Amino acid sequence: MALPKLRPLSRDEVRSIDARAADECGLPTLALMENAGRGAAELLRDRFPVGPDGNPSRVLILCGPGNNGGDGGVVARHLDLWGFPVRVVWFADPGRLRGDAAVQWTVLERSGIDQTAWQTGPDDPGRLDALIADADVVVDGLLGTGLTRPVEGTLLAAIGAVNRAGKPVLALDLPSGLDADLGTPLGDAVRAAVTATFVAPKLGFDAPGARDYTGEVVVVDIGAPRRLLEPFRARPDGPG
Repeated sequence: MALPKLRPLSRDEVRSIDARAADECGLPTLALMENAGRGAAELLRDRFPVGPDGNPSRVLILCGPGNNGGDGGVVARHLDLWGFPVRVVWFADPGRLRGDAAVQWTVLERSGIDQTAWQTGPDDPGRLDALIADADVVVDGLLGTGLTRPVEGTLLAAIGAVNRAGKPVLALDLPSGLDADLGTPLGDAVRAAVTATFVAPKLGFDAPGARDYTGEVVVVDIGAPRRLLEPFRARPDGPG
């Protein structure tokens, strides 16, 4: 059976589905994150299975401090299981991670997967460029749909480095720095080759120029109950 085709969702609508899945249906948010991360990992495995040397792609996963970073942690674990060389770099203080993101840090640490926290300091472009240089594929898990103000500081510098590197990028849910509702960059945004967007496309993906950042958009099912999704079904005669 096919999944219900949903219209593009706003950031508030996406949040409401997650919240209702947990509050009304008792579905742990960690289960939703697990489904999202595994689906994104499967997409990477399908799109970028090998690097230029013919070996499994070397994958660098950049994680921010929120749930988008937690999704990246799940991606790392599955790719590691499937034999991909994986490195995870968190642009966050591990001691200040909260909720599901903190759980993912602990899981990776106990699983022996290569993960580090970026040592903040002067935003030297050379340091960031060197971080990305050895990767065949970059997974963007820096910032999610909740972003509403311009990116700044180290996260802004990291986005610039990703774009300079010219590596294939898989963005998780949406490219970091892109306004989920407007489809415009908030200061700057990652330019992805593929975006694994969770539940449904985001409202801003249809905006002029947004495709320059999202690349190919693939919807990843996260296991939200069907009854929560029914109100957002796409109409046969249009997107909403």
